[in-house]
Amino acid sequence: MKRLALLCVALMAAVSLTAGVAMAGALEEIQKRGVLRVGMEPGYMPFELTNQKGEIIGFDVDMAKRMAKAMDVKLELVSTAWDGIIPSLMTKKFDIIMSGMTLTQQRNLSINFADPYIVIGQTILINKKVAGEVKSYKDLNDPKYTVASKLGTTGEQATKRMIPKAKYISYETEQEGVLEVVNGKVDAFIYDLPYNAAAFVQRGQGKLVHLDKSFTYEPLAWAVRKGDYDFINWLNNFLNQVKNDGTYDKIYRKWFQDDAWMKEIQ
Repeated sequence: MKRLALLCVALMAAVSLTAGVAMAGALEEIQKRGVLRVGMEPGYMPFELTNQKGEIIGFDVDMAKRMAKAMDVKLELVSTAWDGIIPSLMTKKFDIIMSGMTLTQQRNLSINFADPYIVIGQTILINKKVAGEVKSYKDLNDPKYTVASKLGTTGEQATKRMIPKAKYISYETEQEGVLEVVNGKVDAFIYDLPYNAAAFVQRGQGKLVHLDKSFTYEPLAWAVRKGDYDFINWLNNFLNQVKNDGTYDKIYRKWFQDDAWMKEIQ
């Protein structure tokens, strides 16, 4: 009986040790490495974009810098194509996605999200030639209109779900979609409000009309590998802190209420 008891204790210790190893998540890896690796696609202004010097800048970049400082580690930005950003997170090419990603139930099946840090929605950039006819997304639901969005985004999903009768074209980048509306090759570009607002200021004056009332509800959140609840807990506490100490508001004003950053990309 004594031997059996000792065996049980040994087995429990082994299980406990194994569980501890299995539960070691991104926070421990980041601390050991001394570097926070953030995955993002730098084409979604004002969240992440590339300036004239080739540097990645944006709202998410400034938040990532503050996050790395709170961890007392260095920051590494990993530029990643959007269609491969979730697989790259899952294969540990970086620790977290901070790239204006909408929290959807479908994505949540394969990755976990921290609490949303901002809520946006889809809006519409239309060519000026159809401005008299199109007042909302409902008016675009007609085969005579050609509507575009970016491949693999919630803009594409919203277009297919809510504007099914229109002819649909997808593009690899946001810039392509906006340019095609400017050139009159498509009638409308469906995409996130912050990007469309910035694109309109940057290149739409006199050529486009921005229907800026969002017609979807989309919370954006940071994504981590499935089951890493220690990291999610840290991120939620970090978000709560920066939203209440003035840090978040300062960064928000810089990227959403001031257009000085546009000079860096023109």
